[in-house]
Amino acid sequence: MLKLLKYDRRSAVAYAHKWAFGRNPAYYSFNEIGGDCTNFASQCLYAGAPVMNFTPTFGWYYIDPANRAPAWTGVPFFWNFMTRAQSTVGPVGVRVPIELLQPGDFIQLRFEASGEVFAHTPIVVSTGETPTRANVLVAAHSNDADYRPLNTYENVTEMRFLHIVGVLKEVDDLPEEAPPPESGEMTENGEAEGL
Repeated sequence: MLKLLKYDRRSAVAYAHKWAFGRNPAYYSFNEIGGDCTNFASQCLYAGAPVMNFTPTFGWYYIDPANRAPAWTGVPFFWNFMTRAQSTVGPVGVRVPIELLQPGDFIQLRFEASGEVFAHTPIVVSTGETPTRANVLVAAHSNDADYRPLNTYENVTEMRFLHIVGVLKEVDDLPEEAPPPESGEMTENGEAEGL
């Protein structure tokens, strides 16, 4: 049975601050082969929602550089997995207006140079009371940043905002309670009284 568990936003943001200007040796850096932004976003998300989905091709997982889901490192695949319609294990997100962003959520940016393709996935690390482009601060890789104001990104033609609602996890049904002894109460030595 799948259960929606709480997303630990604090852990995701703490991870972002720790590794914004470094690379966790447990993960390959994709800087030289297309960029590391979504790999970093996935690492941050995994710190707060530690449930991978090992479905080949359409899941969200990282084992090593050659054994990972496209959603772990690819901007559009990350979005597609998080906003999937079917209930499968892993983090779940919904598109929201900027005013509903919270620390631990994600933003995707489309630039003039990227055409119709979204090309960057920073994590939100701080917002104002009412989030705006001026007071939403992000952390990211590729062009490493922490506490970067969203409005400092140039040549952006579109932004989309991803709110993480929780993480779906397979949870076993609770076992039924064992029935009491039919003949009476149990004594301290484990024998039933009243036989």
